[in-house]
Amino acid sequence: MSFHPPQRTLMGPGPSDVNPRILSALGQPTIGHLDPSFIQLMDEIKDLLQYVFQTKNELTLPVSAPGSAGMETCFVNLIEAGETVIVCQNGVFGGRMKENVTRCGAHAVMVEDEWSKAVDLEKVTAAIKANPNAKALAFVHAETSTGVQSDAAALCALARAANMLSIVDTVTGLAGINVDVDGWGADAVYSGTQKCLSCIPGISPVTFSSRAIDVITNRKTPVQSWFLDLNLVMGYWGKGAKRAYHHTAPVNSLYALHESLTIVKEEGLQASWDRHLHNHLALRAGLEAMGLSLIVDEADRLPQLNLVGVPEGIDEAQVRAQLLEQFDLEIGAGLGALAGKVWRIGLMGYGSNSTNVRLCLSALETCLISQGHGIKGGDAVAAANRVYAG
Repeated sequence: MSFHPPQRTLMGPGPSDVNPRILSALGQPTIGHLDPSFIQLMDEIKDLLQYVFQTKNELTLPVSAPGSAGMETCFVNLIEAGETVIVCQNGVFGGRMKENVTRCGAHAVMVEDEWSKAVDLEKVTAAIKANPNAKALAFVHAETSTGVQSDAAALCALARAANMLSIVDTVTGLAGINVDVDGWGADAVYSGTQKCLSCIPGISPVTFSSRAIDVITNRKTPVQSWFLDLNLVMGYWGKGAKRAYHHTAPVNSLYALHESLTIVKEEGLQASWDRHLHNHLALRAGLEAMGLSLIVDEADRLPQLNLVGVPEGIDEAQVRAQLLEQFDLEIGAGLGALAGKVWRIGLMGYGSNSTNVRLCLSALETCLISQGHGIKGGDAVAAANRVYAG
């Protein structure tokens, strides 16, 4: 039998709701991955990715796999066995960076911060001073597990001043907050399609500076991953009409990515960032009207991913189950040290809109009242409406 998924509203940490325009693009006729029309599409995708990353990097492309493969692409191409990498961890994905370093046969020097806190610049400065021969500094700009953003500009500047490469995870950041690759002077940056780009999962946009390209092309040893070896992939995603076959690109998924990026450019980057922030402020007002608190310090919050403390006496898993069963609404649970203590509420891309904010607040209010949380129905949406009214 054919599969027919339920119609959900996705307000967790990802994937996000996919714009119908993108779903429509996905259903267009499949053509060959070396078809001249597809080569033209590839060039347009590169241009659009340069726009959203705010970069002129020639090596800017979508990896044919999810954000985790974008992460691995950066590490396996830039890091060789025996080298040292300073890795910042303030959530789950800093830990995955460490795992990548280890699997490259390199040594990870960890700079650890409390989950829900931004990366501490003073700790990073001390780590760089203690490890002057480290090849790279790796950090998560937008930590999906905690809803925290760290100071990418300052961290990239520290790396560059120490003549180290910077490897940056902005899977949840791209199109939701300012991602300024050239302004930061970042060397390797990766993201994902299923967050603020509101595209389907399965593609990872990446971009590499000329300094990073020099490292990749002058490696002492071959990249251990044939599929992710950019020395080979560049032949397919390079310039000109003639491309060297490397792999069969996910043609229809790239139709979807192209449409997603086109939508972002139509709206404009600043307008997209402003929309995410405005909806975050309305959601915050409603949550606070219910007596709920946002865990992350205001200066470090991701507007597109909100870490909400679970009230005392509330069964957080039951709330999530009720939201899904009664309202077809998905929010996320806490991970690691935050498991059972928080919810993660996403306002990403197409899903960052006033309708979703009001639905989430009203539904969450219903669930809390059903567990005896002493709040008055309607207050949360009213508070959000006041924000929308200006």
